[in-house]
Amino acid sequence: MILRIATLIVGVAIGAGAMAQEVKLAVTTSFHNSGLSEVLLPEIKQDLGLDVHLLVVGTGQAIRLGKAGDVDAILVHSRSAEQAFVEQGFGTHRTEIMYNDFVIVGPGSDPAQLRDANTVVEALQKIHSINSAFVSRGDDSGTHKAEQALWRAAGIDPQDLSTPWYRSAGAGMGAALNVASGMNAYILSDRASWLNFGNKGDLTLLFSGDPGLFNQYAFLPVNPAKHRHVAQREVAKLEAWLTSPRAKTLINGYRLHGEALFFFNAQP
Repeated sequence: MILRIATLIVGVAIGAGAMAQEVKLAVTTSFHNSGLSEVLLPEIKQDLGLDVHLLVVGTGQAIRLGKAGDVDAILVHSRSAEQAFVEQGFGTHRTEIMYNDFVIVGPGSDPAQLRDANTVVEALQKIHSINSAFVSRGDDSGTHKAEQALWRAAGIDPQDLSTPWYRSAGAGMGAALNVASGMNAYILSDRASWLNFGNKGDLTLLFSGDPGLFNQYAFLPVNPAKHRHVAQREVAKLEAWLTSPRAKTLINGYRLHGEALFFFNAQP
């Protein structure tokens, strides 16, 4: 009987150790759609022996998963929401990992003449002035939050945009781009998802480069004081890797059609 108990304890310990070598990470659809995760995850597995299981959702849903303790960490791109997550005690801290930028794409005919715009505020005002078709993510994602903030900066209340020309997709970046392609409409996209999007149709990149389109991604561990079951040790290993020279090389080296999609800016 004693031998059986001892064997059971050893078996449980081994099983717990094996299970601990994984991390559940909620990531944005824009990060996943870029293809970067397919580059990073095999290298993380090789270097750390760590299985990273992704839950691909918008930033708002990723934060809700973190609050509920359904994931061990989140990788998202909405600074104000991230700061609130930490300040409310759901995350231990916020670590910046990399950035890219948002762009506005739209029909090649460019009815709102975005090519002539000098700022993103002017670009959105041009779209609004002629009620040109525009597709919004509409899903509480980081991209959706950024789009709403840009409309407000342009002097337009996002709550007033429930109009026939403004279509809320309520979906991830790839699905929203598909809607925009089908409607031949304008849309705000992160550059990485746009470059990796295959069904462009007549859509083309029309506006970019404004400082207001900066798009920072950050890593936030879920607070074990809130959820004791989170894989704290494994999350720390993952964060150390994501802020390492190894990650810097892979992130900066990831290109599509010769163009860099992300730029590493972590501070180890």
